[in-house]
Amino acid sequence: MKFNTMQKDIKDLVEISRHYGKNKRAVIAGGGNTSLKTADRMWIKASGFPLATIEEGGFAIIDREKLHVISTAVYSEDPFEREREIKYDLTAANLTPGRRPSVETSLHDLINYKFVVHLHPTLVNGILCSVEADKHVDAIFGSETLYLPYTDPGYNLYKEIERQLATYRKSSKTDPSVILIQNHGIFVGADTTDEIREIYDRIFELLEKNAVESPSEELSEIPGDLLDVLPALRMMVSKRRLKTLRLRNNGLIEHFTTSEESFNLISKPYTPDIITYCKSNYLYFENKGSAGDLRKDLGIEIGAFKKRFGYLPKVLLIRGIGMIAVGDNAADADNILDIYEDKMLIAWHSSSFGGPRPMTYEQIRFIDTWEVEHYRRKTATGAAGSGPADQRIVIVTGAAIGLGAGIARGLFNKGANVVIADVNEEAGKGMLEELDNMELKNQAMFVKTDISDPESLEKLMLETVASFGGIDCFISNAGILRPGGLDEMDDETFDLVTRINYNAYFYGVKAVSRIMKIQQDAHAANSDDNDQESEKRFFDIIQVNSISGLTGSKKNFACAGAQFGSIGLTQSFALELAPYNIKVNSICPGNFFEDPLWMDPENGFFLQYLNAGKVPGAKTIEDVRKHYESQVPLGRGCRVEDVLKAVLYILEQAYETGQAIPVTGGQIMLK
Repeated sequence: MKFNTMQKDIKDLVEISRHYGKNKRAVIAGGGNTSLKTADRMWIKASGFPLATIEEGGFAIIDREKLHVISTAVYSEDPFEREREIKYDLTAANLTPGRRPSVETSLHDLINYKFVVHLHPTLVNGILCSVEADKHVDAIFGSETLYLPYTDPGYNLYKEIERQLATYRKSSKTDPSVILIQNHGIFVGADTTDEIREIYDRIFELLEKNAVESPSEELSEIPGDLLDVLPALRMMVSKRRLKTLRLRNNGLIEHFTTSEESFNLISKPYTPDIITYCKSNYLYFENKGSAGDLRKDLGIEIGAFKKRFGYLPKVLLIRGIGMIAVGDNAADADNILDIYEDKMLIAWHSSSFGGPRPMTYEQIRFIDTWEVEHYRRKTATGAAGSGPADQRIVIVTGAAIGLGAGIARGLFNKGANVVIADVNEEAGKGMLEELDNMELKNQAMFVKTDISDPESLEKLMLETVASFGGIDCFISNAGILRPGGLDEMDDETFDLVTRINYNAYFYGVKAVSRIMKIQQDAHAANSDDNDQESEKRFFDIIQVNSISGLTGSKKNFACAGAQFGSIGLTQSFALELAPYNIKVNSICPGNFFEDPLWMDPENGFFLQYLNAGKVPGAKTIEDVRKHYESQVPLGRGCRVEDVLKAVLYILEQAYETGQAIPVTGGQIMLK
C-alpha cells in the first residue's frame, strides 16, 4: 500500500509540474521547480529538465538527513568558496548522480508540506517587481503569506527563509501556504497537488480580474527592409560560432521601443532569469535613417557594447523593427524572446503598483558571476554541436516530399535550421510536424513557395531571415520531370519544364545571393586580422541537378536541356560570387529507383518511361527497372543518404566551387 501511495505521489508531482510548465504565464524557459517530500527522501526537479516535459527521471532524489547538514554547517565567508562548499554537501546528499539538484533544494526542504511548486508567473512578478510590492501582499495573496524582500539566491536566501519561517511558526503554529520573494517569484506548499492548484487558481483569478489590459501581443507584419539589416547584424554578433537571430514585434514591443524613455523602463533586469538568459545589458536603436545608416550604427554600437561589457548583446530593440534575440541556437533565441517579452509584461503590470523596480547593481553582479546560473544557462542552451551543418540556416526547395524531404530531414538531424520551401502546403506542413517532434535545439519552418515566382521567393527570404537571422545555404532542389520525344512534347510542357528546372534556379540564386553578399560584407567589415575569434565565412548555393545534366537523355530532352543549362549557370554564378565567399555547386544524382516517384504504379517514372518507349523491347515496369539498374556499375539506384553525403561535403570544404558532382554509382565518370 505504501509503495502504491508513493507511486501516486510521484505521478501527481509529474502531472502538476507539466501543468504549470506548459503555461508561459507561469514558467518561462523551463524556470521554476517542484518537489515532493517523505520523511527521509525528497524528489526535486533537476537542473536542465524543463517542467513542461519532465518525466520521473527528471527529478533528483535527495537524502533529507544528509541534506540537513547544510543547516548547521559553518561555511566560508567568501561567497564563491561558500557556494563551492555547499555544492559539495548537496552532492553528498544526492542519491541520483548525473542529475544536478536545484539550487533551491534546501529551501524546499524547509517547507513543511509534502508538495512545493515554485513558479515565476508574469502577473505575480508584476507586483513583486514593483516599488510598492510590500504594500499589496496581504490584500492580494492573503494572510497565510510570507513576504521577503529580495535576497541573493542560494545559501543567503535559504538562511533568510529559515529565519523567517521560524518567526512565522511561532505566531501561526503552521507554515505559510504562500511564500513571496521580491524580484524573484512565488512558492506554494500543500499536502496535495489539488490544494496547490486551488491556491494558484485563486491567485491567478484575482490578478487577472484586476490586471490592466496590455497592448496587443499579436505579431506585426515583417518590415521589408529587414533583409538589409538582420543578416548583417547576425555577422556582427557571431564570432567563432554563427548565432541564430529571431525577430518578434507586436503592440507590446512597439510600446517599449517608441523612444529611449520607454526603453529605459525595461533597460535593467528584474529577476535572475532575465540575467541568466538575456544578460544584464541590452541595446536600443532609434532607427531614424536608412537601412544602410542603421547597419553602420549597429556596427559602431555593438563594438562599443563589447568593449564596455565584455560580451556581445543578447537582446536588441530597434524602433520600427522590433525585438531581436541573439541565441546560440533557435531554442535559445526563443527563450530569450519569451523571457524579455515577459519582462515587458512585468513592467506593464507593475505600473499599477508604483512602477517597476529593477534589481540593484550588487544583485545583478551576484547573478552574473554565480556558477549555478552559468550551469543552468549551459544546460538550457545545450552543448555546442559540431559538423558542417550544425546551426547553419538552410533553405531546401521542394522539401515537402521525396529527395528534398530526405535532404531536409538529414540536415535537420545534423543540427541545421531547415526551411521547408514547397508549393505543396499539406505535405510541407506534414514534414514540419515530423521535424518538430524531434525536440532538438535547432528548428524547422515551412514557407509555401512557388519557386517560379520571384515575389514568392522574396517572401521566402524575408520569413527565413525574420525567423533565423540570415541564410547560410540555399539548396535549389525543386524540379519536375516530363519525358517525351520530339513528336510528343508540346510547347507548353517544354516551357513548364524549363521554367521550373532552369529559370527558377536563376530566380532563387538572385534572391538569396543578395542576402549572402550583405552577410559577407558585414563579416568583412567587422573582422579583425588580429582577433583570434574572427574567421572566414563561406556560404553555399547548391543546385540538385541530375544525371541528365551530365549526359543526354533519350526522350527526356526538356529535362536534360534545363539541367545542362543549369550547370552552365552554376559555373557562371560561381565565378561571379566567389569574391563574396559564396560557393556555388551542383549535385547530379543518379536515378532514385526506390523512390515513389519511380515506383508509383499509376504515374511513376518507370511507367512513364515504359509508355514513352524509352527502353526498346521493354514490356513491363520490371523490364524498365532492370534496364536502368544494369547501367550502374555499383548495381543499385541512388539513395537519399548518398546525396546527403555530397551536400555535407560541399558544406564542409572551403576550396570547391563551380562543380557538378556526380552521385551516380559510377554510371557517369568524369574525364
